[in-house]
Amino acid sequence: MRVLIILGHPREHSYCAALAQAYREGAERAGVETRQLSLASLQFDPYVHVESPEDQVLEPDLQEAKELLIWADHLVFVYPTWWGTMPALLKGFLDRLVMPGFAFRFYGRGATEWEGLWQGKSAQLITTMDTPPPVYNWLFRAPGTHAMRNATLGFCGVKPVHTLIAGSVRTSTEEQRQGWLEKARCAGFALRHGVHTPVGRVWQQVRPWLKALRLQFYPMAWLAYSIGALASATQGLSLAPYLWGLLCIFFLEAATVFCNDYRDYPSDSVNKNHGPFNGGSRVLVTQELSFASLRKGIGVALLLTFVTAGLALKTSLNPGGSALWLLIAAVLTLGYSSPPLMLNYRGWGELDVAFTHSAMVLWLGYTLQGGSLAANLPWLLALPLFFAILPAIILAGVPDREADAGVNKHTVAQRFGNAAALAAAGGSVLISALLALLFDVTGIAEGLLSGSSYFILPHAALCLGLLLAYGRRGAEQLGRIDGLLIATLTYMIWLIGVPLYHLL
Repeated sequence: MRVLIILGHPREHSYCAALAQAYREGAERAGVETRQLSLASLQFDPYVHVESPEDQVLEPDLQEAKELLIWADHLVFVYPTWWGTMPALLKGFLDRLVMPGFAFRFYGRGATEWEGLWQGKSAQLITTMDTPPPVYNWLFRAPGTHAMRNATLGFCGVKPVHTLIAGSVRTSTEEQRQGWLEKARCAGFALRHGVHTPVGRVWQQVRPWLKALRLQFYPMAWLAYSIGALASATQGLSLAPYLWGLLCIFFLEAATVFCNDYRDYPSDSVNKNHGPFNGGSRVLVTQELSFASLRKGIGVALLLTFVTAGLALKTSLNPGGSALWLLIAAVLTLGYSSPPLMLNYRGWGELDVAFTHSAMVLWLGYTLQGGSLAANLPWLLALPLFFAILPAIILAGVPDREADAGVNKHTVAQRFGNAAALAAAGGSVLISALLALLFDVTGIAEGLLSGSSYFILPHAALCLGLLLAYGRRGAEQLGRIDGLLIATLTYMIWLIGVPLYHLL
């Protein structure tokens, strides 16, 4: 580990300097490599005289400091808290160096469309104050600490950020000051175990797997499955096949997203427009998980899928129908990115996802509860849901278009352009809205969509308006479109929520 200690006190010989030295002693005893910057000894203009700090030429001392910030894995800021926050010297240092293109980047026009570029770094704040810490934390709400931890370092992707407060210094005894020095020394020595607490170390092991699972995409499939089960269970839900089927879907989807990350690594690794809804989980790109670990994850997920599928069939009220749909589920979900089908590379990916998250899960829930394969209800419920899911899947290819083209991955956006993708998404939104209106008015699908048009039509209008707005920006130049993806992903809620309301 490489540790950079930044002493932000305007006097080089201060109690803060002693704290910085104590931390450095502990860190070096822990076996880490350390460097130190004393801002009071640097020659630089703390004021930004141009529109944005990256346009102002860096003085030699700041250029060297920038190189040290690049070098460091762990940043330690030692400074006094004056009037609730950091000294002007440290603020000026941050104003000059925490700049776009170095510490963070904007990927869109929106105020929230940014990405921290210091992800992977961690930090320690050590600050002195005359205010009693309880008063600072609870009455004043720790303004300086929040500014550093959240608005500055957190904004740039730095985490975790630990805090050590020494105070009240003005009324302290020699014994207390020696005690704070020892705490700083111990904080440095604690780096022998890394920057995380014991609980944090466990979380660091778990977090990449949760990230790889991409849990944000599961609830809609689970709810659609539940609609199928409830629609079939007119005499009451049979709990055993329902739960085993739900677990089977979970593990099958886990295996699928793991396979997607594994197969899509070439495109994910060059994707500049990745986001929470596109571009994969990136656990391989960021090396949070290794290829070997992910292969083991795929194997475990497939094994659990097989076990839970067997238990679902054992308890199913229609084993034959359930077996058919379980087979279809395995082929179409795993075939999305895995050979030999590799549907998302052959131009069928969007249709595959829309089908598996609508008709497939509806039918699986329906047959496990004893529903007949000759029934029309699952198909009727799945039809508007299919077209409601499709827009978000089509649009997810827009930010990925350039990366997908490099690996010959045939999405709608890659094959026909972003303008065509926006038009296809708009057409699908319109079809689903018209189907919902038709089903609502006529009572088709046993009236389970009655009242849905009150919610679907306004949301469809919102989606169509956003699609038009994004198209006017210049469709072919679009990057991340998180707002549009959120609007279209939530569009399907009404075709899930209204049937569930009627069934429950």
